[in-house]
Amino acid sequence: MEPQQEADPAAGATVRPRRRGRTALVIAAAVALGLVGGTAVGYAVQAERAPTPLPPLSQPRLSYPAEPLPKGQGVEPLSAKEDRRARTSGDLTKVLVPRPAGARESELAWLEDGWTGLDGYVLDFQSEGYMFESLAEGGFRRTASTSWTQGEHRRTTVRLVQFHPGPVLGAVEHAEGQLDYMDDPERGAGNEGDPIKGTADGRYFLYKVKNKPGYLPSYRARAIAYRGDVMLDINIFDTEPISKKVIRTLAERQLERL
Repeated sequence: MEPQQEADPAAGATVRPRRRGRTALVIAAAVALGLVGGTAVGYAVQAERAPTPLPPLSQPRLSYPAEPLPKGQGVEPLSAKEDRRARTSGDLTKVLVPRPAGARESELAWLEDGWTGLDGYVLDFQSEGYMFESLAEGGFRRTASTSWTQGEHRRTTVRLVQFHPGPVLGAVEHAEGQLDYMDDPERGAGNEGDPIKGTADGRYFLYKVKNKPGYLPSYRARAIAYRGDVMLDINIFDTEPISKKVIRTLAERQLERL
């Protein structure tokens, strides 16, 4: 049974406590409906409005003119003579230094119509397999070659080893790899060589003479340099001493053509 309520002497009636739970729920529901309705109305109103244009971007004036410049005032494109890439992207054999007057073309198995395959180029290296794999991974593209003979025993070979463009600068890597061991008397010339004019790291070398019983003495000179994506590799062999001027001049002439 519910407990009895005390009588109010002034009112002469019984006072019951007010139930607050139901009223609070009604108010909360009304507030929720008001929020939902207000949001829906807001979206509807916004959808009917025209879009507000964004403010202009703050940026400097574009560098190119709105209209073409008058003839003679624009930057002229490089000529084929000035553009190194244009000179080496076509027939690379045409860039090879020409044979000297009186020189005879050398008949070599690995040289055909001015070109040398990768397998033919690595024949001059002690570690042929390693060089083949290294050059292939370095982006080897092609090798333009020329070779001639002067006198009885002097043979000169000029090779332009070109690499594909990529993250690894193949011509630079190959040239620097060769230069690194040239001061080794067993693998290279046994000296630091001399710098080639007009290059950053290009050098030419004279090897120590090799004497073997029953054979003529063997002399050798070599020049190594790079220009863009092309590595220059020149070798001269003879049974008589080779002057520095000969190898230096040949390297400079070839680099000028690149």
